Amino acid sequence: MAPPNTQKRIKGVSVFRPFVYGTTARPFDPVTNPKPEGVSADHTHSWTVFVKGVDDTDITYWCKKVQFKLHESIPNHVRTIENIAPGETFEVHETGWGEFEISIKIFYVPESLEKPQTMYHQLRLHTYGTEAEKEEMRRKGEIKAWGYEEMVFNEPGEGEGHEDYEGRHGGKRGGTDGYSAYEYEARSTLYQGDGDFGD
Repeated sequence: MAPPNTQKRIKGVSVFRPFVYGTTARPFDPVTNPKPEGVSADHTHSWTVFVKGVDDTDITYWCKKVQFKLHESIPNHVRTIENIAPGETFEVHETGWGEFEISIKIFYVPESLEKPQTMYHQLRLHTYGTEAEKEEMRRKGEIKAWGYEEMVFNEPGEGEGHEDYEGRHGGKRGGTDGYSAYEYEARSTLYQGDGDFGD
């Protein structure tokens, strides 16, 4: 029998951990993005789905693993990425021809005392947005659909991953700071994909 967990939660504190997630897709092209040998003839794009730190900062001290649930038509459509080196990206690379919704489940380090959280993201293979944004995607030859999130832990557990409140590209909020009593809250803004955050 496992020993009881005697770790305490820290009252009156909310800890936030920012990260970036999304997909980047590139159409196959004989020169800039040739189709690998063995890829199905009807696949039109290569793409990557990922979770990583803002500006590629390390998130492995609070994120233990990420599970990506892809379309069921894709072999081994549930992929779990873990044991990556500090500062690396939780990511899956694939090819295909259609857009679909991807389930992204984030697992925290055990000492955080937090349950896994699931979010959803739409894979985009084709240009979208304003005409200027579409033209920029065509010019760069890739379709970025990136998002910015903050995981907010209210009254976090004492231990690695939460004790260094001010550092590691995160911070703390004393008191409730306007948040409800929920253990978890995600707040989303638009991530432009080039290091700039918009409202």
